Amino acid sequence: MSHSRVMPGFKPTLAFTLVYLCLIVLIPLSTLVFKSLQLSLDDYINIITHPRIIASFRVSFFTSIVAAFVAGFFGFIIAWVMVRYQFIAKRFLDALIDLPFALPTAVAGVVLATIYQPSGFLGSWLSQNFGVKVAYTPLGIVFALIFIGIPFVVRTIEPVLQEFDTTMEEAAASLGASRWLIFCKVIFPNIFPALITGVSLAFARGVGEYGSVIFIAGNLPYVSEIVPLLIVTKLEQYDYAGATAIALTMLLISFLLLLLINLLQLWARRRSGQS
Repeated sequence: MSHSRVMPGFKPTLAFTLVYLCLIVLIPLSTLVFKSLQLSLDDYINIITHPRIIASFRVSFFTSIVAAFVAGFFGFIIAWVMVRYQFIAKRFLDALIDLPFALPTAVAGVVLATIYQPSGFLGSWLSQNFGVKVAYTPLGIVFALIFIGIPFVVRTIEPVLQEFDTTMEEAAASLGASRWLIFCKVIFPNIFPALITGVSLAFARGVGEYGSVIFIAGNLPYVSEIVPLLIVTKLEQYDYAGATAIALTMLLISFLLLLLINLLQLWARRRSGQS
């Protein structure tokens, strides 16, 4: 007995999905892997263990992780305000959140570098009052990645907050629970999987970000040089072997980190489902 499907056309849509994945994802990635196989193991290890390359990996992944968590914290607050409160210019603010999606990353990088450089109005204020230098440092990279990462967190959490059943909050309040206890025991466990998703998306975007970072980073070797810039530099020098080895290593590390995040997300969903 055959079971009818809710959505017809399973085979054509599956075929289209496989073709899309092959053309856009699998073939380019397989080309990268095959290109890397032309290197011997010793050559590959010598390339990726160079102190400058190790420093660029440390800068890229450390700043991306820090920016993703900061974007997760502030993105959660923004999503909470946008869903739970009504105020003037709410629609304008809602549209403003998506600005990093529409704004060219190079333009964002130029703007951030202009306002956070030592002579910029924010950069000079931070330097004079707190002794903090933002532009041309890893901190500037974090600021740029927060700017492009917050929309991912906000747009991931907002639908979950909108669909959240407020009667659970009312039931907990009727039993004498405080607002903080309601948030920790009722609201946050249901929002946590979406928060992890938003943070992982912000991290994934940050690791490969190029345009908004190179202008504010300063691109100083061993200090603020990111991996994407190093790959572009290798390509401009016609060092295809070096660029391929660096790109493959970045791909493997990013895949392992995203796999770990997805496992954490799965665990959080199962835990929230059991509760």
